[in-house]
Amino acid sequence: MSKSIYFLAGLPRSGSTLLANILAQNPSVYVTPTSGIVDMLVQVRNHWDKNDAFQAADRKLNEKIKERVLRAMLDAYFSHTDKPICIDKNRYWMEFLEMASALLGGRDKIKIIVTVRDLRDTVASFERLYRKTSELGQIHQEANLALKFKTALGRVETFIDDGQPVGRAFNAIRDAVTRGWRDRMHFVDYVDLTHRPAETLGKIYEFLGTPSHTHNFEHVEQATIEDDFIYGFKNLHLIRSQVRPQGPQWPTVFDDAVFRTQIWKNIEAAAEFWKVYR
Repeated sequence: MSKSIYFLAGLPRSGSTLLANILAQNPSVYVTPTSGIVDMLVQVRNHWDKNDAFQAADRKLNEKIKERVLRAMLDAYFSHTDKPICIDKNRYWMEFLEMASALLGGRDKIKIIVTVRDLRDTVASFERLYRKTSELGQIHQEANLALKFKTALGRVETFIDDGQPVGRAFNAIRDAVTRGWRDRMHFVDYVDLTHRPAETLGKIYEFLGTPSHTHNFEHVEQATIEDDFIYGFKNLHLIRSQVRPQGPQWPTVFDDAVFRTQIWKNIEAAAEFWKVYR
C-alpha cells in the first residue's frame, strides 16, 4: 500500500462522523465520509470465483491474482489524496477484518477505531431523528414496516433488529472480539469524546502510532459531506461545530411504556457492553 490505511467503525449515532471531522483537521490525515469501498471489495471477492473463466483457471494463481486485484482496488480508492494517513469510515469493516488483513499485508497492519455509545442513547438518538424526519417525510424502515412504526416500542425493536443499523453494528463489534481482533480495536466512548476530546484524540494517535495534532474543538468544520436523503433520515450526518458534553437523552425521549418492557431491559443490560473488553 502506498499509504497507511486504517478504519473507523462502531455503533451508529456514537460520534463517528464528529470524530472523522475532528481527525480531518490534521493535514496528514484523510478521512472518508461513509465509504462504499468495503461493499465493492466484498462483491468482487464473492463473485470472482463464480466466473466460469476464473473457475477454469489455475487455482493457486487465480487466488494470488484475486488478492492483488482487491488490494489494488483499495489502494486506488485513496489515490486522489496526497495525505499519507487514510481512514476509511464504514461500520461494517468489523465483519470483514480477515479480508482487510489479507489486503493490507497482515494482521498487525489492522487498526480500527470503534466508536461506541450507551445503547439506550443510541436508540433514543434514532427515535429523535425519526420524529424530526417524520414532520415532512418518511424513513425507509417505516415504509416497509408501517404497523411496527406506529409505536415507540416498535421502533426501538426495529432499530435493534439484527438486520437494522444498531443491531447489526452491535453484533459486528461483539463478533469481531470473538474472532480475536480485540487487540486491533480501539474503543472511543461518545462520553469521552464529548467530555474530554483532547485526551481522547491523544489516545487515538497513540493507538495508531502516528504523531499527534493540536485540534480545534471550538470550531469543527464539516469536511465529510453526505446527502442524507439516500439514508432516509434528516440530518443523519450533520455535526455540531463545537464539541460539547451531552447528557443522557433516553430518559426524556421514552417513558414507562418502553422502560417496563423486556426489550428495554435487554438493551439496558448491554448498554455499555464494550467496557467488559477494556
